[in-house]
Amino acid sequence: MNILIIEDNQDIASSIYDYLETFGYTIDAVGDGTTGLHLAITKDYDAIILDLELPDIDGIDLCRRLRQDAQRTMPVLMLTVRNSLENVLEGFNAGADDYLTKPFSLQELAARVKVLTKPL
Repeated sequence: MNILIIEDNQDIASSIYDYLETFGYTIDAVGDGTTGLHLAITKDYDAIILDLELPDIDGIDLCRRLRQDAQRTMPVLMLTVRNSLENVLEGFNAGADDYLTKPFSLQELAARVKVLTKPL
């Protein structure tokens, strides 16, 4: 399973990377939306973990671009400190498949990724 992490906080990205790698996932991790969008469009991923607070492209906009412009359908798990109901609904309306607020447990994140990547 191939996972793309788009997260600008290096400590968080490294923790997710290291933890998911123990489950056998192949992972690419980037710290900005422009690179993340390029990889998401040009490579095949089984899921994307997407931070909303990116330095160059807001995660909501990035998700919309993936869904509308690029018509990519891989599952997207939004990872963010934005925790109001309005924020959650905005994420789902942008095309997210799941929404997890920070702080989070790596065990819960891994369980959500497993569900998102489970074959139908």
